[in-house]
Amino acid sequence: MSPLAPVLQGFFTDKLIRQRQASGHTIAAYRDTCRLLLEFASGQARKQPCQLDIADLDAPLITAFLEHLETGRANTVATRNARLAAIRSLFRYAALHAPEHAAQISRVLAIPPKRSDRAIVCFLDAEQIDALLAAPGQHSWLARRDHALLLTAVQTGLRVSELTGLTVSDAHLGPGPHVRCHGKGRKDRATPLTRQTTTVLRAWLAERRGRPGDPLFPTRDGRPLSRDAVERLVAKHATAAAATCPSLGSKNVTPHTLRHSAVICTGFSA
Repeated sequence: MSPLAPVLQGFFTDKLIRQRQASGHTIAAYRDTCRLLLEFASGQARKQPCQLDIADLDAPLITAFLEHLETGRANTVATRNARLAAIRSLFRYAALHAPEHAAQISRVLAIPPKRSDRAIVCFLDAEQIDALLAAPGQHSWLARRDHALLLTAVQTGLRVSELTGLTVSDAHLGPGPHVRCHGKGRKDRATPLTRQTTTVLRAWLAERRGRPGDPLFPTRDGRPLSRDAVERLVAKHATAAAATCPSLGSKNVTPHTLRHSAVICTGFSA
């Protein structure tokens, strides 16, 4: 067994899972980075992935891999830098468990992130929010679910993972109405709800009739919505809303757009 295998195993089981208690999303992102890196290194070194050694992953190879992400896979600079951050985290762990490679590891850790222009943050104004919230309508169970989800998203600014992770018991609609979620960094937080959102969620819960641990916004068969499903329903309703609010047609409306729009949502009327 090469020295790389136990380092990789320890990085995921000891550092990420046991020490950092990283979320499933973080572990999946780091896993994908390591898989891509090993595939690239395997081709460059002409070895099977199981035969790779830490010495094969030197700074020139890592730099070539990052260049490959941008040119060969058409990744953005932000994605490239996120992959680099995962690699640097792995090599910081390797420095403690493979000190014989200290010089090589220090050169990898010295690779800087690539500078890039900050993207303009996209958000919706009050008229666009009204149009989006009206788009699902109230004609079916799915329509009422989507309306409740969109309203909760744009009023609370929750991340997609937080929205899909909400359960029936997380919605507290009595005095001091709020939703409680387990968010990024494994932090629990409570987000207050407006009177309008509380009214819509109360009606939705009466129709939803779920048990405390059931997802607040489920699929037809009662499972939690996936990230992709939320992205698709947001895009679908944004396209429909553009028929009554043409300015929406020029915007790429995503769940993250709703998160950025939360700061101005107190004035909407839908």
